[in-house]
Amino acid sequence: MRLSDLRGVSRLAIEATIGVTGVVETMHHNIARVPGVLGIPTEEPTRGITGLVYRSIRGVTRLVGVGIDAVLRLVDENTGASSAERDAVLAALNGVLGDHLAASGNPLAISMRLRREGEPTGRILLLAHGLCLNDRQWRRKDHDHGAALAADAGFTPVYLHYNSGLHISTNGRALADRIEALLRDWPVPVEELVVLAHSMGGLVTRSACHYGQTAGHDWPRHLRKIVFLGTPHHGSPLERGGNWVDFLLGASPYTAALARIGKIRSAGITDLRHGNLLDEDWEQRDRFARSPENSPRAAVPLPDGVQCYAAGAAIAKQPIALKDPLLGDGLVPLSSALGRHADRGRALPFAESQQWIGYGMHHFELLESREVYGRICEWLAP
Repeated sequence: MRLSDLRGVSRLAIEATIGVTGVVETMHHNIARVPGVLGIPTEEPTRGITGLVYRSIRGVTRLVGVGIDAVLRLVDENTGASSAERDAVLAALNGVLGDHLAASGNPLAISMRLRREGEPTGRILLLAHGLCLNDRQWRRKDHDHGAALAADAGFTPVYLHYNSGLHISTNGRALADRIEALLRDWPVPVEELVVLAHSMGGLVTRSACHYGQTAGHDWPRHLRKIVFLGTPHHGSPLERGGNWVDFLLGASPYTAALARIGKIRSAGITDLRHGNLLDEDWEQRDRFARSPENSPRAAVPLPDGVQCYAAGAAIAKQPIALKDPLLGDGLVPLSSALGRHADRGRALPFAESQQWIGYGMHHFELLESREVYGRICEWLAP
């Protein structure tokens, strides 16, 4: 760990203590009122001596936090190379709390960056990871799709690393700017740009294509192909389930305070409920409010003139009808990964030859399967 990590962890610990104190105080106040089971909850603070106790806990906790932060600031920072374990922990933490870390200026917040491997060629392969992952986690079981494509097909892999807890549209807009700068400063003429995206990375890529076109960037004209691996184009039922838990906890004054705990999950996670890609999908809205799948959202088509491919996985070991919304790789339904939707205006028109399903395979095996790699090679062949 670095000293900045300790500062970040201490801040989170202080914020967690204050937050839990608030939850307990709210429950205390609601229980003391003895409301009906489905009565209206309140978030008013307790009063009298009880209120003084809770205020004292919060005050002392804040003072301790300020003192720890001040001491750690005085010590020299260790800026050595980060370990794979540290990167994995930070990526997972940012996936869950990344928007809060960024908004509060916490040193644990990840800043978007691109990492190139190997000598530059005219064929650029951009790899975009998924939720709670990082750019080093493309390597699994001694296989890395990017490194393999560099050796077998002459691509130069460029790995994206980003805070997956931010809104998808926030990351999409930032990625569009990053790619524009990357191609502008690329040391050799660019022949083609190809994107390989896993899970949330596919949504960030689609958002970047939209904002790149809107901003009049030059890079979209170099974009030739996008391969989506297990991308939840129309959302994930796991986040929709979490939204129901928020609703049910908030229905009673005795459990309403506990709903706050569920609502610490990041903006990136709540965007996965329906696969939000644009700012207008979440601006001026309560992202934790109940929202049906057909709620107003902008339909974002696949980018014009770009060959797009979709690979999905299913835990089932043999073909099954895709009507079951829960059928998929354990995280993403097959219908969502293949862009299929009951509303034809939202369906993504992947050609049959540009779709593939891996049976007996879970979400993360898409990153390591040699069978998947063979399909990627076919799709990315000139």
